[in-house]
Amino acid sequence: MAPQNLLAFVNSCFDFYRPLRLRLSLIFLECFLFFIAFSSGLSKVHCLYSLVSYVHGTSSIPLLPLTVSQCLDSTVERWPDREAVVFLQDGIRKNFAQFQQDVDKVAAGLLALGMSRGDRLGVWGPNTYEWILFQFASAKAGIILVSLNPAYQAKEVHFTLKQVQCKAVVCPTRFKTQHFCDMLREICPEIDTSPVGMIKSSRLPDLRMVIVTDSRQPGMLHVEDVIQAGESRHHKELMDLQNKLSFDDAINIQFTSGTTGSPKGATLSHHNIVNNAYFAGLRPQVRICVPVPMYHCFGSVLGGMNMAVHGVTLVFPATGYNSQANLEAIQNEKYGTLCNIVYGTPTMFTDMLVFEASSSAWCCVLGLMGGSPCPPEIVRKMITDMNMKETTLLYGTTENSPLTFLGFPKDNEELKLNTVGCIMNHTEAKVVDPNTGEIVPLGTPGELLIRGSCVMHGYWDDPEKTSQAICEARWYRTGDTASLNSLGYCRIEGRMKDMIIRGGENIYPAEIEQFLYTHPKVQEVQVVGVKDERLGEQVCACIRLKEGQTSSTEEIRAFCKGQISHFKIPHYVFFVDSYPLTASGKIKKNILQERMEKKLGL
Repeated sequence: MAPQNLLAFVNSCFDFYRPLRLRLSLIFLECFLFFIAFSSGLSKVHCLYSLVSYVHGTSSIPLLPLTVSQCLDSTVERWPDREAVVFLQDGIRKNFAQFQQDVDKVAAGLLALGMSRGDRLGVWGPNTYEWILFQFASAKAGIILVSLNPAYQAKEVHFTLKQVQCKAVVCPTRFKTQHFCDMLREICPEIDTSPVGMIKSSRLPDLRMVIVTDSRQPGMLHVEDVIQAGESRHHKELMDLQNKLSFDDAINIQFTSGTTGSPKGATLSHHNIVNNAYFAGLRPQVRICVPVPMYHCFGSVLGGMNMAVHGVTLVFPATGYNSQANLEAIQNEKYGTLCNIVYGTPTMFTDMLVFEASSSAWCCVLGLMGGSPCPPEIVRKMITDMNMKETTLLYGTTENSPLTFLGFPKDNEELKLNTVGCIMNHTEAKVVDPNTGEIVPLGTPGELLIRGSCVMHGYWDDPEKTSQAICEARWYRTGDTASLNSLGYCRIEGRMKDMIIRGGENIYPAEIEQFLYTHPKVQEVQVVGVKDERLGEQVCACIRLKEGQTSSTEEIRAFCKGQISHFKIPHYVFFVDSYPLTASGKIKKNILQERMEKKLGL
């Protein structure tokens, strides 16, 4: 057997258990292959590539060449009567056959109302049945779903809708303190005077319709109007369209803030999200508790797409995040079959741990955690206090659809507490020296780069930022500092950028800084993240005021309210006379962060 074929043979032998495919660095394999290589004239690098920080998720299982709707159709054929989604707060239960019927009606209705393949449709709101309904209806109609954070204020939603030229927006009238329809009227006062479905706005020239999911509003369509709009010819048009859709078509735009302060629209294809969900892999007869938001990839891909690909049941405890509702959804038998998997960020699991409950009462065996760095103590308590013996950590980014590293339920404690698992199938990762771009030795921290079927098309209509994020060889620069061990497991060491992760929300200081500069009393401002036991990090603003001015924390926070998302509003505000500087005059944010944490006693 040729040495090159031997390497492939070893990989295929271990394909039944993904981590073992990465274990060529184990001593006995290294020695064996090293001997074979030199006896056959094979270069040393072919055998000992695992001594550098590079991993490749090989697999004998091919990628799925399917669209989102093809995956759902296949699952409906297999399990038409199995529950697909359960929304406990709203009392909604749909099996797969019922869900598909609703999807087809809405998709045909969107076509009837003038939307076409490639148009953009924004969904702006919390976790409701309509969110996941329009997720799959838009995919079936070839329409690109734009995921909008329900915490967006008018300025932010105006920017995102204009950036991607949204033709329609779906939203509830209001949720908690958010008045969605009022904000849209603020942006587009023409809504009240235009014929329904024919908005002509000077500020959003591409917007044609607003679809409300609850009470009817003047100048806006209702979900029922969309359902009723589709006639038999539109359903035929929808069926004919399925043969024209390509799995490489863009299907979702997820906004992520940029270091320049402007949100960037990460554009994902059918191929991206279908295969990300497919290779995440789940056991049969799974019911997943989904408290994470659908506007994030965690909810829409690992939740929604997992449902469509694997036939799992999604249980949504509440419209908004509610830790008590999460516990009831997991434990209370009156809701039917118990959940055996729960998703969450470290903050969500921290909140659930606060509630005193006997570990024997927990039915979940697996907690899947991601969204922000997790303290090892939280993982340990999930295993001991919550009886989630198969707790698993993951790592991903919106730009990578999102999953790139995933742990295994049977991993030992050391791996669970200190790593985010190993590389996903059909995905490559390498760790490089940020200064030279060269791959570093195993165990050495550096910048983490990802390549594979998971990497986004790019940032919508922004080639400059796309080229900054993805090099010519299609490696995506995560901006995170990481290291790889000899087993191929990844440890996230920190972040190369200044991003703050507060309770799973990615916050870039530049966006807040630019806004605070508009305050008439502010001369200069720097924003850093400081440690927080519950949320992971909190936003801390360090402000240098203009000469002769005075201000207070309350004044700064009040200035932010209603102008930027609530989670971006600084929790701490300090007024300073100067900032620590480098010799070249650049602000040393790491030193500033340390000073603030020391001042706060963190």
